[in-house]
Amino acid sequence: MAEIVKRVIIEADGGSRGNPGPAAYGALVKDADTGRLLAEEGTTIGVASNNVAEYRGLIAGLRMAAEVAPEADIEVRMDSKLVVEQMSGRWKIKHPDMKPLAMEANRLAPFGTTYTWVPRELNKHADRLANEALDGLRSGVTIHDDDLLDDPDSLIEQVERPLSDEQADAGYRGWSPPGGPVTTLVLVRHGATVHTAAKRFSGGLASSNPGLSDEGRAQVREVADWLAPLGAAIEAVVASPVRRTVESAQILAARLDLPLVEEPGFAEMEFGTWDGLTFAEVHDRQPEALAAWLNALDVAPAGGGETFLEVEARVVAGLGRVLERYSGKTVAVVSHVTPIKTLVAHAVDAPLTSLFRMELSTASVSVVSFVQTDEGVRGSLRLYNAQPPGAGQMLDPQRW
Repeated sequence: MAEIVKRVIIEADGGSRGNPGPAAYGALVKDADTGRLLAEEGTTIGVASNNVAEYRGLIAGLRMAAEVAPEADIEVRMDSKLVVEQMSGRWKIKHPDMKPLAMEANRLAPFGTTYTWVPRELNKHADRLANEALDGLRSGVTIHDDDLLDDPDSLIEQVERPLSDEQADAGYRGWSPPGGPVTTLVLVRHGATVHTAAKRFSGGLASSNPGLSDEGRAQVREVADWLAPLGAAIEAVVASPVRRTVESAQILAARLDLPLVEEPGFAEMEFGTWDGLTFAEVHDRQPEALAAWLNALDVAPAGGGETFLEVEARVVAGLGRVLERYSGKTVAVVSHVTPIKTLVAHAVDAPLTSLFRMELSTASVSVVSFVQTDEGVRGSLRLYNAQPPGAGQMLDPQRW
């Protein structure tokens, strides 16, 4: 039985090519506690202004929320200052086209609904949905239920699903026309260790390098059983050479009956003298160094650590080797928090600072795909931070 969703986030946008001109809206609803996508929509509305399209996106998001999470508290996030301020009651609604739309939105919004303005770069998903609708690639609502967690075939579809001819011909989501092979990485974070349980810095090969705990081995076995139906679709298991990832990869490779290959580019970040310490311990001992590290991508932890930029260069180089060796195939990659989040940011062309806004559980599964285009390698995120049924860690903030 699916968990009851207590809080949702609606992201909505709208656009008009001409203002007024051909217009469409995009909206999505996600679980605020887990980040799981519940529903999304991209639909054209004929000729309209940007503001009308934005309001229509808000209304669509509220309707989807009522369907997929009727009891949930709602936060709406939009990059339209006008809609956010008007719906919050701080700006008057003067335009005659806006008044009936605002009334409908108020009717649909449960008591306590909040509205937050976000910069445009944080509203890209909703913007993409609107543009896909305008490009003829999407129309109507897509409901995302729990099948992905409960049905292995749904996971296989996420990994193996090719682009349709219509999507490829139109350059779907930035992909080029057919010609470049699609390479898919099933990213698996290693299982728990004594360091992860205590929330300690735990680096790569130069660190104290703990192995998996009993809990960690059990976690990885659950993931291996979950991924077992994918065995025939996966070419190999590629692992960071760090002890905890090798141990995790060995469990996975044995269950899937696949060869195990090490890739040093996917090793965890080196934390120098901070390795083995908790965040609080580092803050007490070296508060200025910690603050500098958290506020700059080119500052390394004290005592021989790596910068985020250095890790990014190493991870992207490793990705290049994997894409060359396994072009057009699917591989499982067993790695760590920082490299996996770096690969995800690289796939969606997000700034490296986005790493600080991602949560990634132990023994979680994410899926990214890459294709060679005339403009270079382009990526796509298909799944993030998912876990087998019953694992439950992603729903428990104390385990993050």
